[in-house]
Amino acid sequence: MGKFDIDNMLSDLGIGDEDASSETPAPSTNDPASDEDFNSSLSTPIDYSAEPDASAPASPAYPHGAPPEAPRDPDADLPDSLTSIYTPEKQSGHEKSDIGAILVDRKIITGAQLSLAKSVAAQTPGASVIDILINQDADEIGVQRVVAELAGLPFEQLDPELGDRAVCGKHIQRLTTGYCKSNQAIPLREEGMRLVVGVIRPDDVFQLDDLKRRLGVQSIKPVVISRGDLNRILELFGEPDQEEMDLEDILSDIQEDDVQIAEDEIEELDLEAQAAESPVIRYVNYILQTASKEGASDIHIEPSERGIKVRLRIDGILFESMNPPPAMAAAIASRLKIMANLDIAERRLPQDGRIRCNIQGRKLDLRMSTLPTAHGEKIVLRILDTRSINVPLSDLGLDENTLNIWNNQIEEPNGIILVTGPTGSGKTTTLYASLRQMDKQKMNISTVEDPIEYHLDGITQTQTHERIGMTFAKALKALLRQDPDVVLIGEIRDLETATTAVQAALTGHLVLSTLHTNDAPSSVTRLVNIGIEPFLVGAALNGVLAQRLVRRICQNCKQQVEPIDELKEFLEMHGLPSDSITEGQGCERCRNTGYAGRLGIYELLVVDDTLRDAIARNPNVSEFRRMCLERGMNTLREDGMLKVSQEQTTVQEIRRVTESGH
Repeated sequence: MGKFDIDNMLSDLGIGDEDASSETPAPSTNDPASDEDFNSSLSTPIDYSAEPDASAPASPAYPHGAPPEAPRDPDADLPDSLTSIYTPEKQSGHEKSDIGAILVDRKIITGAQLSLAKSVAAQTPGASVIDILINQDADEIGVQRVVAELAGLPFEQLDPELGDRAVCGKHIQRLTTGYCKSNQAIPLREEGMRLVVGVIRPDDVFQLDDLKRRLGVQSIKPVVISRGDLNRILELFGEPDQEEMDLEDILSDIQEDDVQIAEDEIEELDLEAQAAESPVIRYVNYILQTASKEGASDIHIEPSERGIKVRLRIDGILFESMNPPPAMAAAIASRLKIMANLDIAERRLPQDGRIRCNIQGRKLDLRMSTLPTAHGEKIVLRILDTRSINVPLSDLGLDENTLNIWNNQIEEPNGIILVTGPTGSGKTTTLYASLRQMDKQKMNISTVEDPIEYHLDGITQTQTHERIGMTFAKALKALLRQDPDVVLIGEIRDLETATTAVQAALTGHLVLSTLHTNDAPSSVTRLVNIGIEPFLVGAALNGVLAQRLVRRICQNCKQQVEPIDELKEFLEMHGLPSDSITEGQGCERCRNTGYAGRLGIYELLVVDDTLRDAIARNPNVSEFRRMCLERGMNTLREDGMLKVSQEQTTVQEIRRVTESGH
């Protein structure tokens, strides 16, 4: 250990008086005995609880023989330039240092939001959970208040009515609006010798040092603000005005060959080369593998002003999965276009393609669609997995009575059977499951689809091609010359297709098809509105099955809970017990949603002789629906509430997918 002059050091720090320091001889740096006394004094413990001895010699640190009774004010004898230095406020002492747990405790976000944000952050290099939560439309003001509290800094919400008066305009002009936007910091006001600066990330100390250097201020006091307030204020300042310059001065130093036009082929080659780079290939493979592992039905790759967002549709709901670097947007799009054999140079028009791949031992078909947007091309990949479509009728969620009636319907020798519902309600799954129930060895079963989503063994499948005139109606007429027993039409869209289907049903063929209607009785009105005569609709139609898909309660985390007052009233109105209901509490298996998997709810209309006579009179929708209910038809909501009583789904799901009258 080096040797120091203790008295001189204490004098420089202002401890002790001049008399005491002058009377006490300084230990000689060359005296070995002094060194031994000094070292022994360091090893001797000090008893602060003992009473001071008045006769004891004064120590250099405390010349009067005792330490001061109270600590000195550190700012008492400091100059004004030093007291103006800002120090953060003491933290509130929140026991939890995890900001995510605090946000959930204060109900600013939900546990599902936090779990999703952590999952996205883990798969997105350089992304923070806070930024992802705000990008997912969490309450930014509430999030930033907690950020400020944990950082020991005040939070300020800028008054929009003050406009540009809410900030320090001269310092913004010195920094430029571009710097403030890119660094997420904005000068607010001057307080004495300190400059108050609003920041988004209070932990970036290098940014504060850079601000001090650029603005030439002695001290900066950071306060936490929201990104929304910062962007609104910066929009008021706009871009800096360009100074007017003489045209001759501008053109004097410019030569004709200073700028050369680049050919478009160069960009195409660069895109193709970039799409073939190993990191891009691996990232696209990672997206596809993640979607396959999570059981997603669709992949959405969405460019925006903030960057790229990858969302997966799982059990009918979109979940954000990852945020690739913005610089990879064009490369990811080009890579997927190459896989789908699309034109990578065409970014102004929509394109459709198909990718066949093998992911983790599973053969998947991906239907790819591109759409030009303001920030690039949005890409949606529909995942067609044979395992998801290969479901028997008994596992679709049909109750025993409805299942028996439906089996009788698909065994009829002729007539039209319709399955209705919105896009993504499982109509194709129901129709394919019905075809697999039939005897393919003794029957000629043919389909007309656009496109053929899944290939079925023992069934003749035909795809339409609108561009070459291969429409539903034309393909159906051709199939009727192939001696079919059962014909499946992907969708009845127009009068020609509907007319051919009715004629096929009336001439001894069983026709299965789909319609986009809200409920079963509306299908009759839809066919009449297309142009089919009501008496022909009544004669040809056998039955209509309307359906929706709802999420199942997660079996791993389901619990009995007491419903809120609103749900109690709803349950009592439907004749169900209201003392407790079953809900999923959220776990890792269900991504903290409380749901895992889906099942269908159904509304089956069987057309009997009484209803055929009613259809021939062309009743309106409400009148015909009332007649169907009188004939014993169960509505979608009634079937859904039955599944709520069986603890398969929740009231929230039924109310989400059904209307009050259905």
